[in-house]
Amino acid sequence: MDQSTLERVQATQRAYDRQVSIIRDRVTSAVSQYWGSLRAYRDADITAFVDAVLPIIAAGKSTVSGLTLAYLTQVRATVESTPMALAPVGDMTDLRGVPSAEVYRRPGKTVYSALASGKSLDAAAAEGLARAVSLAQTDLQLAKTHTVARSGLRWFRRTLSGAENCALCAIASTQRYYRGDLMPIHPGCDCGVMEVFSERDPGQVIDDATLEMVHAEVEAFVGVSDRGGRVPDYRNLIITREHGEYGPTLAWRSQKFTGPTDF
Repeated sequence: MDQSTLERVQATQRAYDRQVSIIRDRVTSAVSQYWGSLRAYRDADITAFVDAVLPIIAAGKSTVSGLTLAYLTQVRATVESTPMALAPVGDMTDLRGVPSAEVYRRPGKTVYSALASGKSLDAAAAEGLARAVSLAQTDLQLAKTHTVARSGLRWFRRTLSGAENCALCAIASTQRYYRGDLMPIHPGCDCGVMEVFSERDPGQVIDDATLEMVHAEVEAFVGVSDRGGRVPDYRNLIITREHGEYGPTLAWRSQKFTGPTDF
């Protein structure tokens, strides 16, 4: 891929990431507003919440799926002189294999569990909101990954969409996925995807340098690393390329940088 083509592909990717982020923010905001409007958290209130947010979630998933397919199509048209059409991806309903109406009752159960453990109503409601938002964001990400899996891409890779990403996703971004694979995610994941254009299978690891850098940074940060990304839990380690003094840096998810002496 020449430099001009690469720059156009990257511009398309950035535009796609922005559009998906806007949808994610709108859906999250709507879910939060409906949850905040509840006067109580009895069964009837949770039913009203579910009835209100399900159409919003469905519209968000459909939009993200459409954006994803359009993005992949545009990238393919930029790279290939005679691009093959991608496959239609179908309905995005109930991607978890569980009815969405059942899924979105779970925040209510979170509230009841928190109350049963002695927490205040405000604290319990906050936990319910956090679960509702996580469910919505995960569903939007599932719409993205299922679209990719159904689209007929031969080889593809995960792309990191923000300045900060968990170390597990950074490792996964160095791997090649094959046709029909469902790209693994975790709660809060917002990774993107890029087709790998190659005449032959590039092999499972397609970015050795980044893979080794992440493991080396993990070991330097916590004293141990794991090729499986389990010990320590790589989802709780953030890798960022934007720290001006240190460059690629790992931190715990809760750690914030406010100056050059914070690390």
